[in-house]
Amino acid sequence: MFAAIDALPVTAHPMTMFVTGIMALQTESNFARRYAEGMNKKDYWDAVFDDSMDLIARLPRVAAYIYRRKYHNNQHIQPNGLLDWAGNLAHMLGYEDESFKELMRLYMTIHADHEGGNVSAHTTHLVGSALSDPYLSLAAGMNGLAGPLHGLANQEVVKWITEMQKELKTEVPTKAQIEGYVKKTLGEGKVVPGYGHAVLRKTDPRFSAQQDFAKRHFPEDPLVQIVWNVYDVVPPILESLGKVKNPWPNVDAHSGALLVHYGMVEYEFYTVLFGVSRALGVLASLIWDRALGFALERPKSVTTDLVKAWIDGKDEIWGD
Repeated sequence: MFAAIDALPVTAHPMTMFVTGIMALQTESNFARRYAEGMNKKDYWDAVFDDSMDLIARLPRVAAYIYRRKYHNNQHIQPNGLLDWAGNLAHMLGYEDESFKELMRLYMTIHADHEGGNVSAHTTHLVGSALSDPYLSLAAGMNGLAGPLHGLANQEVVKWITEMQKELKTEVPTKAQIEGYVKKTLGEGKVVPGYGHAVLRKTDPRFSAQQDFAKRHFPEDPLVQIVWNVYDVVPPILESLGKVKNPWPNVDAHSGALLVHYGMVEYEFYTVLFGVSRALGVLASLIWDRALGFALERPKSVTTDLVKAWIDGKDEIWGD
């Protein structure tokens, strides 16, 4: 796995390295081996469970290897078996602050999964429905997570705030200044990153959990203060437009600011952290998919006539 990652140029995106590492580990898939040997389908879940546990155990090492290779001159840190899963990740990244380890425990928990309709969760389920093993399925999901509209959001939030600071020439803009900048952003046909989630209908509880963490550990941090001021300013503006069903912040509106506080300013790497956490949720779901014997997922095929009937309001056409 290390050799596969090292074969990539150091300029490669961290998510490219992450997916490559997952695919390199696929050579040790229990499910692939046992399926080739003629495993009974009642045992599919057991092999998927073994693969998932192996993969989850190894992902922190994969992520840390990428981080140290790309940003710290290939100076790697060996795992510490006395630490917990998330604490060991922090250690291998090079962060020994106990509060950063606490942050990783929080981060890994709240980014695991929130519903099966997001791109990474659904893609993992979809590919897994073809009886692709957990390595292949997770790699597919991680390619979806790498998309700008999915796992890049927390990076976009930090970028938007940084640009606002530069334009307004102040480290901590007032709420009035933020309001003006928000309206300018919207007036230019852009979105305020971290707000307007398609599913959530109230403030994301994961946002609130991160806000509580920051209030306990570094309430005076300028960046988190901006995040909180944006939280006060943006929802009323979006509500006034009458076009946004959910004007509230999601998990991405806060997570980047916490990482920046500890000096992790390698924004491209944020999605890898997201991916390590997301594996917990999607692989657990994949085990259940095989335990319940879910069938191959196949999208509904329709003809032009059926589409026309639907447009005319003849919904019964969509029955069987």
